[in-house]
Amino acid sequence: MSDPGTRSPGRKLPKGLPGTLAVTALLALYIWQIAGRGITMVRAGEPVLIAIGLAVLIIPLLVIGLIVREYRLAATVQTMADTLFAEGDLPVDDLPRSPGGRIDRAAADEAFEPRRAAVEAAPEDWRAWYHLAFAYDASGDRRRAREGLRKAAGFYRAKPAPAAQD
Repeated sequence: MSDPGTRSPGRKLPKGLPGTLAVTALLALYIWQIAGRGITMVRAGEPVLIAIGLAVLIIPLLVIGLIVREYRLAATVQTMADTLFAEGDLPVDDLPRSPGGRIDRAAADEAFEPRRAAVEAAPEDWRAWYHLAFAYDASGDRRRAREGLRKAAGFYRAKPAPAAQD
């Protein structure tokens, strides 16, 4: 038996993964229930119920699309974080905080400016967008932080693969 203080080599599972999987399982149950109701309405044969049933069947498709989109973003953000960690460039949360744990707004705004300037200097650099997203998050702008991560992920996925060396 191994020592409980030692960890096996390899990647550690993200701590939010069990919750994410639980919510996804609940959404799968929801999709199954909604799809069942929609199919029942379509099978009823009445034109109004068929129309409503088809409209109801769109909901599970939207939910599935959104789930796939979020998992894809999460996987890409994790890959970007791994890349930045390997390069020693992963953002560090070292901003001063209030006793209640809130980030000092003035410090966040001060740290934000160099990140914004980096994106302006290199608008297609996924690293700059990744750092800007975390600067937005520190400033409390979650919507723009998520937008920044989506842009970073798009640029990251579009980057050319490294050339194979012989």
